[in-house]
Amino acid sequence: MPAPLDGIRVVEVASFVAAPSGGALLADLGASVIKVEVPEGEIYRHTKPHMGGYKSDFDGGPPFEMDNRGKRSLALDLTRPEARDALAKVIATADVVLTNLLPARQRKYGLDAETLRARHPALIHAALNGYGPRGDEADAPAFDYTAYWARTGMMDMFRPPGAIPAFLRPGVGDHAAGVSLVAGILAALRVRDRTGEGQAIDVSLLQVGLYIQGNDMANVLATGQSPPMHNRAAPRNPLWNYYPTADERWLFLVMVDSQRYWPKLCRALERTELERDPRFADPVQRYRNARALVDALDPVFRSRTLAEWEAEFARHALIWAPVRRMHELIDDPQVRAMGYFSTVDHPKLGRFQSVGPPFKMSGHAMAASRPAPDLGADNEAILREAGLGDDEIAKLSRR
Repeated sequence: MPAPLDGIRVVEVASFVAAPSGGALLADLGASVIKVEVPEGEIYRHTKPHMGGYKSDFDGGPPFEMDNRGKRSLALDLTRPEARDALAKVIATADVVLTNLLPARQRKYGLDAETLRARHPALIHAALNGYGPRGDEADAPAFDYTAYWARTGMMDMFRPPGAIPAFLRPGVGDHAAGVSLVAGILAALRVRDRTGEGQAIDVSLLQVGLYIQGNDMANVLATGQSPPMHNRAAPRNPLWNYYPTADERWLFLVMVDSQRYWPKLCRALERTELERDPRFADPVQRYRNARALVDALDPVFRSRTLAEWEAEFARHALIWAPVRRMHELIDDPQVRAMGYFSTVDHPKLGRFQSVGPPFKMSGHAMAASRPAPDLGADNEAILREAGLGDDEIAKLSRR
């Protein structure tokens, strides 16, 4: 079976995470993705683990490799007119232009949807920015830390009452935005198959942040109120809460239907007397007496290590999870069974593991095993494919 996007050509004019991660997924699906990069290479390419505090001599950028796997590299200085002319010829061969340039910069370089689609009506133009392409903040620079995390209220909500705001880990909102970009592009390609017409796709980090926390946001829109914070000491449902273990680890109970699971949990904890306690007889009583129930459960959970609770809970049909540390996922049996990590054979960095795509297809193996390209490695081939001659290519190579 051919790859789903076999024959689709994508020109990606983007840096950092969100838009390039979408480009990587398109490459996983079989598209030919050309990454247009500044001649010195973007910062993300040169960011190595030790710069983030890891004690490692790994000489590449693992996140850059993940978000740029399977692409080809075209290094161009778009401040030069001849480079912009060359890129225009490359885009003339494309089905999709993917960019995270701010709207004003897109217009400056002739890469905005209006300009490109006037020349190429079948072209799909997919753009990512912080706050959307209209309004006062259309050209405001942003990262997911700002537009997705802080601006949407998630930074405030993802903490216990009284604690300082939580810090976002790198790329969390960006990768959600990348999936959104791909969904829009795939829908636009489907429409183009029927009509021959392309269209513009816009995704913003602010928009994705609102959608990701949509359950809360829907309630906020209906009530005009911010959601109550989760209080571990007095939760609305003590069976939907996290508890400390003897080895200073945590486990997370997620039994939303608490009446169904309350007897099972009492048996698993060997505390059947709690089931008979009238203070905890039903969900309403457990809510009213939540602080007392957490006070009763905390020492129980602290009596065993996380590993001991894992072994015990494996014998009971409970909904829960250990709160893992990320390095433990490397050898997680379920992660391994599902093949959620990929293995990359890199010509310079050797063999290393990376993170695979967020879905699987029965008819297309998404190995995600190709390395990211060296900077400018495909300049000559891409430019020749676009019809440039020797003199034009030589001129672009001169600084």
